[in-house]
Amino acid sequence: MGQLQTWLDEKWVDISRKVKGKHPKCGRKKAGKGGYPKCVPKKKAAEMSASEKKSAVQRKRAANNTGPKPTNVKTMKNGGEMRRIARGCGKVMSNRRKRTKYS
Repeated sequence: MGQLQTWLDEKWVDISRKVKGKHPKCGRKKAGKGGYPKCVPKKKAAEMSASEKKSAVQRKRAANNTGPKPTNVKTMKNGGEMRRIARGCGKVMSNRRKRTKYS
């Protein structure tokens, strides 16, 4: 399967809202009401912290969405990389923690 087909087959969710504790499917039923949704793949939404989601939605809302099409913004502020502290590292020397890069 090609990369485009894989991208199309992903489940996309709106991280700007929650319905019954979960993020709803991406899209808007009424185009004239409310702000544009901030859509990401479900897998990426699960990996993001609450503050990362909030930051991404704020940047989406702050973008100048004046035309008929929404303005795209990066989901991650640092260009798509997420940094997580590896588990079990840094117990002895906390200032020397190993950082793992995810893209």
